[in-house]
Amino acid sequence: MGTTQLESVQEPKYWHLKTVLSEALDSDFAVGEILPNERELAARFGVARATLRQALEQLELEGRLQRRRGVGTTVAPPRVGVAVSTAQHDWTGGGAGEAWQSADCRTAAAPAAVAGMLDVAGDEPVHIVRRIRLTHGQAVAAELLYVPAASVPDLSAIETPSGPARARSVVRELHRLGLDGQDRSVELGSARADDAKELDRLPGAPVLVVTTRYLAAGGTAAVSVATYRADTCRLTFGDSGDLEISHDDRTQQAS
Repeated sequence: MGTTQLESVQEPKYWHLKTVLSEALDSDFAVGEILPNERELAARFGVARATLRQALEQLELEGRLQRRRGVGTTVAPPRVGVAVSTAQHDWTGGGAGEAWQSADCRTAAAPAAVAGMLDVAGDEPVHIVRRIRLTHGQAVAAELLYVPAASVPDLSAIETPSGPARARSVVRELHRLGLDGQDRSVELGSARADDAKELDRLPGAPVLVVTTRYLAAGGTAAVSVATYRADTCRLTFGDSGDLEISHDDRTQQAS
């Protein structure tokens, strides 16, 4: 990376520096390569370390850099394109190529907002399945799937009451229902401590929260609250209203 003169630039110095660094990442560095330390970079570009930190933080938010504990700042791989669902009448993660891995299951009352969507009493226990979504071996999302007992009436009470095996049983029984449709909302949020740990992010890091309500038998069969890494996933809406995930120059449609 070469030096550059920033004194006469009208836009904020850190923003211009971000652009220069982004171009250097494309031409001078490989994915996974560790950047020089802040002191060396600041001297090379003739800027204050505070300005450099602002530029690096912005590049991290945009998914160009990753800060790894005990390693340093590395060049991030391209953002991953992931389909949020395959079709309005298909269950998410229901096929042989299933990308969701069941991590745990417990029975507890759902948060008030979720209980309202499920149309159950606030103190009524529901199955809470925790799953992790992997793409190319990388965890890109953590999900809490809320399933009322009425949606899985044939679930065996003899099986273990918690753990991955129970989670898989709940999901398997849920998928026996004929899905009438689904509705979905996407909003920007901050990573909670448990999600941050699963996704290798710091608590409070920006995330995309995708809430999906699955409709079956004239009601809500389940509610999914999935937290996606905002630095590795890019979600857009197409002209048809379907949810699309962009990855480099390619776009995948997810109805």
